[in-house]
Amino acid sequence: MLVVEDERPIADLVRLYLARDGFGVHVAHDGETGLQAVRRLRPVACVLDIALPGLEGTEICRRMREDGDWTPVVFLTARDDEVDRILGLELGGDDYLTKPFSPRELVARVRALLRRAAGPGDGDRLRTLGPISLDPARRLASVDGRPLTLTATEFDLLAHLLRRPGRVFTREELLAAVWGYATHAQTRTVDVHIAQLRAKLTGAATMIRTIRGVGYTATDAATATDPAIATDAAPVTATATAPATDATGVSIKADRAETDAAPATDATGVSIKADRAETNAAPATDATGVSIGADRAETDARGGGDA
Repeated sequence: MLVVEDERPIADLVRLYLARDGFGVHVAHDGETGLQAVRRLRPVACVLDIALPGLEGTEICRRMREDGDWTPVVFLTARDDEVDRILGLELGGDDYLTKPFSPRELVARVRALLRRAAGPGDGDRLRTLGPISLDPARRLASVDGRPLTLTATEFDLLAHLLRRPGRVFTREELLAAVWGYATHAQTRTVDVHIAQLRAKLTGAATMIRTIRGVGYTATDAATATDPAIATDAAPVTATATAPATDATGVSIKADRAETDAAPATDATGVSIKADRAETNAAPATDATGVSIGADRAETDARGGGDA
């Protein structure tokens, strides 16, 4: 185990706790010496302070990855700045702790990293999803037969997603399964590693889907449109079309139907149509009220006398 920390009291404390847990520990106090120790000792894991004399811890990690050295790296930093933490993870770091930190938590995280690097005992079977192939036993990953260069954390993250294709994992679940702890404040770690993983998957990057407000899932083309996992958009429900209404709130269609059915009326409220029918049916009368038609009939019958 290599610890690179320029503050000697912190370095001694970390060495003490790691030694109690059974690790052999080598300590360096500046960046240049630390990088030389990495290349010479090939440690099982590295604990790197970010702010170091000479080379910063992030630069040591970057050069390790350039050399093809994927030894698990935990960063220690006094900088409580999200940008610094994200940068460390993007340069290949596997985890980080912000000072002041718990030495016991540091040891637990180192142990979790080493367990993941050793590979899961019950997950040695080959896993495939679309063009992605994963061999947990040999820690190999490929896309369309092209080998991928993944960190230990990226590999374990991909392996966990591929263990249950289509299943949506929350960030807290991924933290617990891959990092060995679940703290809401650390969920940004998951987002950074997912972004790095997608960048390396290139053409298969869209198979790692973000479920907004929930977490992540791995899906192939066949399940990408499954409504059970396509939760990015809100479900659309059919709604009945409300009838148009006039200013009084009465249905225009119903009002028109009622208008068609009801007969037209005059100013007195009497049906015009009925009034016309009654007028046609009733005989005309003179000023005395006698039917004109009847009076004419009576005159004709008498022979039409003069006055």
